[in-house]
Amino acid sequence: MKQVEGKTAFVTGGSSGIGLGIARAFLAAGMQVAVGYRRQEQRHSALASLQQDGGARVFAVHMDVTDRNSVKLAAIEVDRKFGGLHVLCNSAGVNLLEPMDEATYDDWDWVLGVNLGGVVNSLMEFLPLIKKHGQGGHIINVASMASFITGPGFGVYATSKFAVRGLTESLRYNLGRYKIGVSLLCPGLTKSKIYEAPLHRPQHLSRSGTRVDDAMMHRLAEAHALGMDADEVGRKTLQGMLRNDFYIFSHPEFREEVREACDEILCSLPEERSDFERMKYERKRRKAKADAMALFEDLRRERS
Repeated sequence: MKQVEGKTAFVTGGSSGIGLGIARAFLAAGMQVAVGYRRQEQRHSALASLQQDGGARVFAVHMDVTDRNSVKLAAIEVDRKFGGLHVLCNSAGVNLLEPMDEATYDDWDWVLGVNLGGVVNSLMEFLPLIKKHGQGGHIINVASMASFITGPGFGVYATSKFAVRGLTESLRYNLGRYKIGVSLLCPGLTKSKIYEAPLHRPQHLSRSGTRVDDAMMHRLAEAHALGMDADEVGRKTLQGMLRNDFYIFSHPEFREEVREACDEILCSLPEERSDFERMKYERKRRKAKADAMALFEDLRRERS
């Protein structure tokens, strides 16, 4: 694909799951790909898989997305290896299945630290690499359908993903002037081992309201085995990026729930006349938003 052939991408959490599927799709499109990993066994398995497709175009970088110095060093390493960056995919994430009212401070700090803090840290260090060459590029932040649809058993996780959605929606208005596209990937159930994340929590954040046992791991493994293949999610992500789609939805089964959520919001807005002075302010805000969005749409047309 000539649009991205020879370009460089960095995928946090690219050594497993959805991140690995996205890395494979990027390699198939002719890109150079660096993948972030935290545990050594992830590095070995990812490289063994990816180098079959990409050979010397694959590079593994040790990084803990919650450690800002680690992220900074990873950005220096990627820049030194590839001499710049065109695509950043923030895929690193953890999951925690428990009622929100039973969560501990450690649960909140762990999930928000990885899922939200990790995105912030990576943007702070890697976005300047995309800006500095002036060629444009793309940011992909991996949220979840849990950034639109909540439930009784994953409130902490949903909170982190709603935050990523808000961050990403705002970010696209800032980056159009640099010809940097922005996408929010919202996958559903996917074949991955994200459910094993609680087994690898940092020791200093180990106090949890969740009881992890073999029976629970078995149930989660069975559920995730029914998920979409991560390579399919990766291919859909690549296509969405090439079109400069903002929302990338990989799973079709959520259409009715999303419609219900949107209808509930619209029905809850008051049916009354807006204050004239408030509307003057809102029109200015909307004009600034529309001007920024026009740059985003210009980039979409350039890529189509």
